[in-house]
Amino acid sequence: MNAKVLLLVFSLLIFSGEKIYSQFGFSHEVGVIVGPVAFYSDFGQRNDFETNAGNTGIGVGIIHYLNFAYRADCNCYTRDKYFNDHFKVRTELDYHKTSLEHYGESVEPDKTSLFADQLRATTGSSEVIELGAQLEFYPFSIRDFMAGSYKIAPFLSFGIHYVNFNPEIKSDIFPPLDTHPKYINSFQQDSGSTTAFVGSFGFRFKLTQLSDLMLDSRWHYYNSDWVDGLNPSERNNNGAVPVPENKANEWIYWLNIGYVYYLD
Repeated sequence: MNAKVLLLVFSLLIFSGEKIYSQFGFSHEVGVIVGPVAFYSDFGQRNDFETNAGNTGIGVGIIHYLNFAYRADCNCYTRDKYFNDHFKVRTELDYHKTSLEHYGESVEPDKTSLFADQLRATTGSSEVIELGAQLEFYPFSIRDFMAGSYKIAPFLSFGIHYVNFNPEIKSDIFPPLDTHPKYINSFQQDSGSTTAFVGSFGFRFKLTQLSDLMLDSRWHYYNSDWVDGLNPSERNNNGAVPVPENKANEWIYWLNIGYVYYLD
């Protein structure tokens, strides 16, 4: 599923949802987010600052909220229920791309083995599109924040995304990367799809009566180890076993800033 299809699906969800849910008295918010994405993959060394700082891309997103605290049909607040005043449903379409290469001890200048040369010469990238939903919890009153009683509203969220990824692996030398035993049948160039668990915490900052600035710190854990195109393993009597540096699937940390507008 490409970006145009996902954008069409997301647009239909927003417009159809707005028409349906407005009949129940809910209101809507729309916005955009952008920020750096740290991509934790099979490129580089685990728990290495240079790896984490080097394998960083940029992400953008379009977001939509169902706001249960305010009624669009009467321009009034809803009944004072805990759920209405502390939860929102967030749907979003995200895109991020990260260029990847190997960092860390295995590719230090004093490493002169063929394997070190292969790692240094190998680069890649991962292009990811996500569509999904999250439930956001606000510990303080949404109504009071909308009314301007305070300027900052913290939140927590958890959700799940559908993910489409397109990796690319390149090597500048011959023999290529796949000649090393742990990379035999352990890389792919084909696009694929999976799901991701998403968790975040952040803050809303009240700008005007109908707009907020948002800071969001979030993690996406992918239910696939092929998002970066690599899945190194060793072969023994039990078959393919992940190598020590490949203990987990890919995941990202995304720090983004956003602008949210309240629709009438």
